[in-house]
Amino acid sequence: MTTELRRLRNYINGEFRDAADGRTIDVINPATGEVYATSPLSGQADVDAAMEAAAAAFPAWRDTTPAERQKVLLKIADAFEERAEDLIAAEVENTGKPAGLTASEEIPPMVDQIRFFAGAARMLEGRSAGEYMEGMTSIIRREPVGVCAQVAPWNYPMMMAVWKFAPALAAGNTVVLKPSDTTPASTVLMAEIIGQIVPKGVFNVICGDRDTGRAMVEHPTPAMASITGSVRAGMQVAESASKDVKRVHLELGGKAPVVVFEDADIAKAAEDIAVAGYFNAGQDCTAATRVLVHESIHDEFVTALAKVAAATKTGQPDDEDVLYGPLNNENQLKQVSGFIDRLPAHAKVEAGGRRVGDKGYFYAPTVVSGLKQDDEIIQNEVFGPVITVQSFTDEAQALEFANGVEYALASSVWTKDHARAMRMSKSLDFGCVWINTHIPLVAEMPHGGFKKSGYGKDLSAYGFEDYTRIKHVMTSLG
Repeated sequence: MTTELRRLRNYINGEFRDAADGRTIDVINPATGEVYATSPLSGQADVDAAMEAAAAAFPAWRDTTPAERQKVLLKIADAFEERAEDLIAAEVENTGKPAGLTASEEIPPMVDQIRFFAGAARMLEGRSAGEYMEGMTSIIRREPVGVCAQVAPWNYPMMMAVWKFAPALAAGNTVVLKPSDTTPASTVLMAEIIGQIVPKGVFNVICGDRDTGRAMVEHPTPAMASITGSVRAGMQVAESASKDVKRVHLELGGKAPVVVFEDADIAKAAEDIAVAGYFNAGQDCTAATRVLVHESIHDEFVTALAKVAAATKTGQPDDEDVLYGPLNNENQLKQVSGFIDRLPAHAKVEAGGRRVGDKGYFYAPTVVSGLKQDDEIIQNEVFGPVITVQSFTDEAQALEFANGVEYALASSVWTKDHARAMRMSKSLDFGCVWINTHIPLVAEMPHGGFKKSGYGKDLSAYGFEDYTRIKHVMTSLG
């Protein structure tokens, strides 16, 4: 008996469509390794159609009042709550994540973030109008930038889509959004929900591969390109966008240092860091995967962390005892496995370091110690359930090691010494510093990094302002 595959479609100008040339991509459930759907492999004609629809819808959407846009976003948030079970089911099939954790850790923040941006739409700020030149009054206008080309990643397909479209729509822009080729299902469902609320052309979804994303960024219509992805992808987007001076918003990953000093609560730190490192199979730009521990407690901490890792479970989405599901795709499984296979002789695998089962793309919670600052696994993003541990001698060396990578997204400090925590938070070259915790995010605070982690902010009023442009208007009083 053959099970018919689900057929996903693009959403352009208020209607669902196949790719113009009929091409498709197989979509695989990473928990089983089996194909469960097909999605469009969109080409230039599809990108043209989506951009044309977004451009045509922009003037009317731009001219809506902030209060009108707020109402629309609040309706979207309500609709997501009402369709939560459907969204969870789509995301679980997309990613293989635990269903219970998807329900508790993703739907509530997503809804809250949409509601935050609904409020932000009515809270635009700028310099006070005034006479900065005699006889002249100056005012500042904040306006939407126009059509936004947005590319979301596969690690949090739903939530990252929200981080993209919510501030863009709140500011009065129209959107063409592309999900990852491995995780289109939940984004297509979002289009179905949002399409019943917004005018035609305001929100469009096209599915496809890297070439589809490249065509979006290179298209002359968008005024802004936003991507969450790899450094390589971000560099390509920035280069392409530079040819016609598009705005660019890049969130490109991380290698978060987790600095544990000798006065930290070792047991609690090990437990909390393990959760922050293994959640979502470590497929998180802010994951607590690079631990730096004071030499005086190094061995004790490694023992504690390895014990927690050994007790941490991965498994199928319906298993209530698991912390995380599979890696997203076969290539990612190969990448994570490759880092472990290539470990230098001085490294020691304290826990895990192996694939789990032969069905799906599961990988065991892993701890690796004995590493040096220039080791590949320290310098490069693994994006899997692997936590590395290094020792340091003093605060200066901790900072040297922490800042000694090309990424600069997130970090954390674990200590009871307030002054030390403040010194470290000042000197850590990362967009976020947590103290005695790691990974919580709130809609009101910005998320974004420095260096090769990209530029631009997600969430917060700062993220909202990224989707606006500033205009000075001066009028004569004479």
